[in-house]
Amino acid sequence: MKLFQGFVLFVSFVVVMSAQPVNAPLIAVHELQPGMKGEVWTVFKGRDPEPFGVQVTGILRNALGPGKNMILCELTDPRVQAMGAVAGMSGSPLYIEGKLAGVLSYQIQRFETVRYAGFTPISDMLEVSTLPATNNNGFVPIPIPVKGGRDTRATEVASTPFRAMTPAFAVGGLAPNVAAALEPQFSALGLNVTALGGNDGGGDTALTEAKPETGSQTSLRPGDVVAVALATGDISLAGTGTVSYVDGSHILAFGHPMMSLGATELPMASAEIVTILPSQYNSIKVSNTGGIIGSFSQDRLSGIYGELGRKPVMVPVEVTFPGRINRRALHFSVVRNEQVLPSIAAAGLAQAVMGSNESGLARGFQVTTTVEFPGLSPVVLRQIYAGPQGFNQGLSEFVGNLSLWLFNPYERVFPDRIRFSVESTPEIPQGVVEQLQVSRAEAAPGEHLDVTVGWRGFQREALSELTGLTIPREWAGKDLEIVLTTGPGLDELTGRSHMVQVAQLRSFEEYISALRDFRLTDGLYLAVVEKSRLFSDQRSTTQDMPGSLSRIATSADEARFQKEDAVTPLWEKHLLPGRLFNILIRKPLKVTD
Repeated sequence: MKLFQGFVLFVSFVVVMSAQPVNAPLIAVHELQPGMKGEVWTVFKGRDPEPFGVQVTGILRNALGPGKNMILCELTDPRVQAMGAVAGMSGSPLYIEGKLAGVLSYQIQRFETVRYAGFTPISDMLEVSTLPATNNNGFVPIPIPVKGGRDTRATEVASTPFRAMTPAFAVGGLAPNVAAALEPQFSALGLNVTALGGNDGGGDTALTEAKPETGSQTSLRPGDVVAVALATGDISLAGTGTVSYVDGSHILAFGHPMMSLGATELPMASAEIVTILPSQYNSIKVSNTGGIIGSFSQDRLSGIYGELGRKPVMVPVEVTFPGRINRRALHFSVVRNEQVLPSIAAAGLAQAVMGSNESGLARGFQVTTTVEFPGLSPVVLRQIYAGPQGFNQGLSEFVGNLSLWLFNPYERVFPDRIRFSVESTPEIPQGVVEQLQVSRAEAAPGEHLDVTVGWRGFQREALSELTGLTIPREWAGKDLEIVLTTGPGLDELTGRSHMVQVAQLRSFEEYISALRDFRLTDGLYLAVVEKSRLFSDQRSTTQDMPGSLSRIATSADEARFQKEDAVTPLWEKHLLPGRLFNILIRKPLKVTD
């Protein structure tokens, strides 16, 4: 009988300990003592949170900066002791004596024999909701009221080998080889991305899980899984973490920065945990990302903050295949962030090019990128690639070029839409120039000059391209050059660098206009050029300006007015479009009087 009573008491104890706290009061850092037992709530599988046990070891004073402490706890639960703090658990709330003390946020070492974790005090997280938000949508967050105290006593600085836990970033809709190719781009953004993940959120940014009859959204609880989606739709990229604190529709999560974006606009998405992959190095949660349920407006040192039911503004991206009835277009949306948007947009294009069973693009293809900015005519960029391998090799350059086209140093203007059109070429577009023949090296005004370009396509017979020009009167007495090179090569020779000089321009419209002036990247440019000394005033260029005038202008504004040695094209022609070359040939041309 006594044994039975003891069993009943034990069961009752488990039930009490397993009841998730609701609207728990806060406990300040200075109230915590070593040895206190606590519970951390997180999702191990599915959507329902479960508790695991911890014990307070102590407080690391000023560990995260002046006045920013860390609660150090031992992970006493056997399940978690075996795997340590898991990527995706960040933000899991810590309750001590039924009061909310902090959130799981820092991993202490990696290979320790006894597992520990660092917790951000809840009072530090509550600060995040009081910070000014982005005005992209005119949204101003409502601060979450602080219900507990905060330790403001002066303390000594302590140090320990720890690092912020990273959200479990997972991509959906990308083949493993595509995700691997983009790993350098994601790493440059500080994203620890795994290709193992999925999504079921659909292809648009519409809010999901709404209840039209009440206008409310599905609620979240502390300990629930939540995702920050950087992209949604056919291609998705989301970081999964845990809800830390809830006040109505206002949410705090993670307990550490996601990407340290500050005031921002990031979609809040639902998620479910498929499983946990334990590892001595870095255990992670594997998840499916669901539909958008709100928007995060802060990404700060102590956590992220947002609101349920508020639709984020994103940039739609589309990848189409004109003339290919058996290729489905890709549709996805990406956050409006200068660093993230180019990389993820390129990821969708890479998936279309490299992640399909079709071989239609194996020989070569052309990508037409159309960027639609508000109030401007679309910006169009065309590039040709010699098959998916060629695209893979130039992926970093493509992301860099896309960044150049998408964003500018003058205004924070985001595109309304980005469209990629992918068209296969009938054959491998590579070409080789074998010779450049000019009918004469010296000519008089009025005489005709014949120019022959001998070239060969990939695994093709030798061909020739014949063109010519008549020497105009104004060239008389000049020593010139005939140049055969690529569009970017001629841009460099003529002083038109593809790295736009910011100081030489004055507005976003001028910046876009400068980008439009770049020569095409395919084919060859045959040009007659003259060596000159260029004097640049913003985008207008004066050849051989008198030294006295250039000195006066340059001394007034060196950033705006610049001098450089270059060549001036007197005549040029675009040859062999649709082919890729890598060549620079220069031949002298003397024009007699």
